Amino acid sequence: MLRKFDVLIIGAGAAGLMCAIEAGKRGRRAAVLEHSNRPGKKILISGGGRCNFTNIYCRPENFLSANPHFAKSALARYTPADFIALVEKHHIRYHEKKLGQLFCDRAASDVTDMLDAECSASGIQVFVNQRTREVRRDLEFVVLTETDEFRAPALVVACGGLSVPKTGATAFGYDLARQFGLKIQKTRPGLVPFVLDEENRRRYCDLAGVSSEVLASFDSHSFREKMLITHKGLSGPAILQISSYWHPGRAIVLDLAPGAQVTTPILRGSHKRTPASLRLALQSVLPERFAARWIETNLPAGWTNAELQNWEDRLHSWRIIPAATEGYSKAEVTVGGVDTDELSAKSMESKKVSGLFFVGEVVDVTGQLGGFNFQWAWASGAAAGRAV
Repeated sequence: MLRKFDVLIIGAGAAGLMCAIEAGKRGRRAAVLEHSNRPGKKILISGGGRCNFTNIYCRPENFLSANPHFAKSALARYTPADFIALVEKHHIRYHEKKLGQLFCDRAASDVTDMLDAECSASGIQVFVNQRTREVRRDLEFVVLTETDEFRAPALVVACGGLSVPKTGATAFGYDLARQFGLKIQKTRPGLVPFVLDEENRRRYCDLAGVSSEVLASFDSHSFREKMLITHKGLSGPAILQISSYWHPGRAIVLDLAPGAQVTTPILRGSHKRTPASLRLALQSVLPERFAARWIETNLPAGWTNAELQNWEDRLHSWRIIPAATEGYSKAEVTVGGVDTDELSAKSMESKKVSGLFFVGEVVDVTGQLGGFNFQWAWASGAAAGRAV
């Protein structure tokens, strides 16, 4: 069946639905094509089922991109306050968990229900189970699915990246960009746990489930949050954050006692200079099992002041070269994507192909952990929706 619209949007995720809503407000007849059986699957599983839908402290510095300035325009024109106003309009109860992270009180389905309602109010048609077989352009864009032919003068690609393949993630958006001659910044998993080498797995991974606050650093980037030991390696917010910046073969640095000086009571003479005393002191900043293991595997070379200080320095600068990450199956986002040099920062439209737009995760803009990726989805989707 032939279906004609003003704009076609491939992907019914956060960015695609926001784009449709904004386009619909401007009287555009928009169709959203979703290959799975329902819209917003990634929204529903996000934030432990509560959806960390934005961050009130969102700034351009919270994003990675080959062009760190690209996201500024869209983020300035659709802010966290704008999305919060939409949430409040629909009487969705929410709370700040920490560090500006906003979550639904009840469930992530509150956000998808809100987006569905906004689409309906704007006359948007969402077509599910529509797997795209071919996209071409003659006088307008033509999208062929297994059952229908869709035509429109504008096409928005909002089909996400490679992360969380169980929700249907594929490389389709990147392939489509290449089809139209756009460059791609190399992709890699982001916000993803690390796998340790065999030696470090033997040393530490039987402590799986142990968590402690660390300062994780790579190059000029540092995050002070929780680290979690897993059966394969390291995870937790601090590790997920630094993983987006990490490059294979290079070391991350972990400060296991940020802001503390563990050996102070020993150096002052209030504790004996023995492994037992050092372990007791270390337990003031690390969980008991982790403290005991660290002492077993990292005893001081001796008990002089200089040797204790060297041990203290190692505690604050544990260098680990991860063997790998756990890959896209465990990654929350995809780093890299459609090169921002190819797109207008104001509208998200291709500079080469008139009427072709890219929004959300498929673009080379990646947020840190804590609601920033959703804010990019809302902002980039709104930018395109106001321009199509």
